Amino acid sequence: MTSDIPLNDRLDDDDYPAYTMGRAAEMLGTTPAFLRAIGEARLITPLRSEGGHRRYSRYQLRIAARARELVDRGTPIEAACRIVILEDQLEEAQRINAEYRRAAGEPADGPGSGSGSG
Repeated sequence: MTSDIPLNDRLDDDDYPAYTMGRAAEMLGTTPAFLRAIGEARLITPLRSEGGHRRYSRYQLRIAARARELVDRGTPIEAACRIVILEDQLEEAQRINAEYRRAAGEPADGPGSGSGSG
C-alpha cells in the first residue's frame, strides 16, 4: 500500500491523505462537523484509513478553506460548495484552453488577443 512509497514522496504529494479529521479541522479553524457537511455536499471526498477514519490531503484542505471563507461571509454551505466546484471547473477549463492555444500557436492571453478568424 502507501508504505511502498518513500516518505519524502508522500510528504510532497498534494493528494496524499496525510491529515486526520481532527487535525484538518484544527488547521482550518473549523469543526469536524463542517468537514462532514462539505463531504455530504460532495465538495471533497476524504479517503478512509484501514480503520475507517477520514483522511484529508493538502489539496482537499485548500478546497475546504475556500468553502469556509464563503460560509464565513454568510453563504449557505450548499451554495458555497457549488461555487467552489464551479470555480474549480472554470480554472480547469481555462488551463485546457490555454494548452490548446499554445498547441495551435495562438497567444495564451485569451480571446480577443489575436486577429481572430476571418
